[in-house]
Amino acid sequence: MMRRRSLVDQRIENRMREPFRISGYLFESMPSVQVAIEDGDSRGRGEAAGAYYLKDDVPNMQAGIERARDAIEQGADRTALQQLLPAGGARNAIDCALWELESNASGTAVWQLAGAPGTDALTTTFTLSADSPERILASLSKFPSPRALKMKLDGDLDSDIARVRAVRGARPDMWIGVDANQGYDGRTIEKLIAALVDAKVSLLEQPNRRGEEAMLDGLDCPIPIAADESILDGNELEQHYQRFDVINIKLDKCGGLTEALRMKDMVRKMGKTLMVGNMAGGSLATAPAFVLGQFCDIVDLDGPWYLTDDPVADRLYDDGQIAMPRDFWGAG
Repeated sequence: MMRRRSLVDQRIENRMREPFRISGYLFESMPSVQVAIEDGDSRGRGEAAGAYYLKDDVPNMQAGIERARDAIEQGADRTALQQLLPAGGARNAIDCALWELESNASGTAVWQLAGAPGTDALTTTFTLSADSPERILASLSKFPSPRALKMKLDGDLDSDIARVRAVRGARPDMWIGVDANQGYDGRTIEKLIAALVDAKVSLLEQPNRRGEEAMLDGLDCPIPIAADESILDGNELEQHYQRFDVINIKLDKCGGLTEALRMKDMVRKMGKTLMVGNMAGGSLATAPAFVLGQFCDIVDLDGPWYLTDDPVADRLYDDGQIAMPRDFWGAG
């Protein structure tokens, strides 16, 4: 009989150090799914947290994994996986497990298989919750010597401006970006932009609601605008890239490292700035994103730092940078 692979999955709670607020949501944990695929003596793992705003939660991800289980256990590869499942967390977890499986079976590091230039430590943003200015300033001292900050906004114009001014006053020379998480519309965005310019903010991420990208047409914004929720995968990249300066690629959105690398090539050909982010998943979710980060101009991979039960997170961050241990994911 032909030997079959085995696939197992489990839920990981990913409890956060403290509640984390963004526009429209308050998170106390970011549950994820971990997948392990075994084939003979080789094993591959992947983790996905899904996209909360698409209701891509653990039950939905596990249902997707079950739909693909038989094909994967019979030997389907990463190319076949792209047709088995749509973009999202389930495909991401399986895709990344297949990358590590190939790496371990071949003895070749994932970054080499992916054509990355190396495994250098990367300067990452550290993200501030959309909290009161007092709490935000208190949280600054907890980060491991940050070199770049990203502030979450909540869509309340006056509160957001107060937050930005407070952080700029505390860190006058630091790179600061803001993430509106779809919190603004055409009535308030110009006032926000004026305040961001005054505070020397370097990036405005996802000001518009998903599906309302036309709000950006003709908008006078001297600050680069990044797409997050507006662009999930390569198909949506082709539809909306003209409206954005920066493309934030997340494996949970696009469905894995395979699609992320395809998008990376597309973004470069379009002349846009590359950014990598994650959905606050653990270290296993961050490892493949770190490979993608080797190609990127802006890196936002602070997710594991916020978790209380990630056994590897404390080893990842130092002096405002993230570095993945070479033996953590794939062949060392």
